[in-house]
Order: sequence, then C-alpha cells, then structure tokens
Amino acid sequence: MSLNRVLAADATCGECPCGCFTRERTYSTDLTDAEWAVLEPLLPAPACLTGTGGRPEKHHRRTIISALFYAADNGCKWRNLPADFPPWRTVYGFLRRWRAGRVLHDLVDDLRAIIRCAAGRSEKASAGIIDAQSVRESAEGIVPAATSGYDQHKNVNGRKRHLLVDTLGLLIAVAVSAASVPDRDGAVMLLLAAGARGTRPRHIWADHAYSGAAWIAWALDQLGTVIDIVEQPKGQKGFQVLPRRWVVERTNAWITRRRRCARDYERLVSQHEAMVQIAAIIQMTRRAAKLTQATAEV
Repeated sequence: MSLNRVLAADATCGECPCGCFTRERTYSTDLTDAEWAVLEPLLPAPACLTGTGGRPEKHHRRTIISALFYAADNGCKWRNLPADFPPWRTVYGFLRRWRAGRVLHDLVDDLRAIIRCAAGRSEKASAGIIDAQSVRESAEGIVPAATSGYDQHKNVNGRKRHLLVDTLGLLIAVAVSAASVPDRDGAVMLLLAAGARGTRPRHIWADHAYSGAAWIAWALDQLGTVIDIVEQPKGQKGFQVLPRRWVVERTNAWITRRRRCARDYERLVSQHEAMVQIAAIIQMTRRAAKLTQATAEV
C-alpha cells in the first residue's frame, strides 16, 4: 500500500475554515461516514504537514472528494458544479494534482487490496481479465484529432478504453487510446503499466480480439504472463455468459454507469483515465465500506 498517509483530523491542518465539512449530505454521491472512514487514511498528507511548505487547505477533503464523485457520476461541466461544493477551480486543481502525483492510482490499488483481503485473498492479483471498450466522443469536438480514431468493428468514432481487472472485477489498470488502436496494442500498454505498479497477473483471460501467436509469445517470454483466449462456443445463438469474460464486461457496465464515462468529454487522455479511476473508486469505496460495516457487526 502507498505511504505518506494522513488522518482526516489533520487533512486541512486544522478545522475546515469554510465550513464545508459540516454541509448536509445532499447528493447520492456524497460520502457517507463509513465511506469517508475508508478513504480517510488512504489520502496523501497535505503540504502543510509534510515540512515542504504550503498553506493549510481551506476546504475539507471529504467535500472535495464528494465533488469529484458528483462530477464523474452526473457528467456535469466543471463550471456547473453545485454552489454548495467548493469552487470548481479548487476541485479541478485537486484532481489535476492527484492525477499528476498518481494519487488516484494509489487509491485504486489500496481499495482493491482492502476488498481482496476482506474476501480472503492476497493483496495482489495473480490472475486477471482484459478487455477494450470503444467510447464515442462528445459532439462538442473536445477530443483532439491526434488522440481520436475510428473503430471499424464497433462503428465508433472516438477513443478506446483498455481495462485490466482482477477476478473480482476490481480495476488493476486502465489505458486510453484512439479507437483505431488494436486491442493487442492496448493490452501491451496495460500490462506494462500494471507491472510498473507492482501488479502483473500471471494468468490473463481475454476474448478472440487478443488472439495472435506473436503477441501471446511476447507476453509469456517478456512478462511471464499466460494469455488464455476464451472463445465463443461453436454454433452459439443469442447472448450467452462466457467463463471469465463476463467479469470484465460487468466492470465496463459499472464504469459506464457514471455519465462522465458514458461518452468521452475529456481533452486529455490522462484526464479520461482519471475519470475511469474515479468511477472505479466510487464503486470500490462503497463496497469496502459495506465490508467494513459487516465486519464490525460480527
């Protein structure tokens, strides 16, 4: 798990000056006490507590995270954040700093570890499932042409999300590319990103789009990862749940439920990845809070 954590009592170097910490829970995405108790110790220490200098934070981080969850879940523009949240520039500033500092990556890793340990599994996943999902770009023309493309198979013009999840459906890594990028190339980015974070499953299930002797041999020789292709049964008619593959399909559905992820509204690829991570953090925080409460009641 990540270092440089801080208790919520010190998250603003004191009491919240603006009073946003005491605001009523108004929206479905506002953190509950149980959810905040899960996220509280996982956040990085503010600069004013690390000895590197910096002013105390004016707004409480619980409200900042609730605002980030609201933006991801409701798909609103930053300037249209409700007035009972901190100013949108402040909320976006936190997201930008946490994105650059890989704080969102740490939260995803730590929440996944909490849930896996509660389920009696090891912190790091030894097996996973991989898949890609093409997402249409918004009609406002925000997505630059340099990072956009056309997926002929899905008939989608926009970007493609490449996901690697564990066998519980919890996010391990995400990579965003133009929709024209082949799934195998996105898988290479995913596996390298997961390895850089210290989590590289040794066995991965995928669909037929990831077939290819050269790519499968590269994964085994260079990364020590076995790629197992799950094919559709011959003569299949209509929908049928396929072993292992349904897990990542369910994760895609979880992420697409957040309206900011239903279409691509982000100018930067890194911002799109951050929104996917926030969508995963919403789901995992709620799941971890329920597990914590259930454990406390036993």
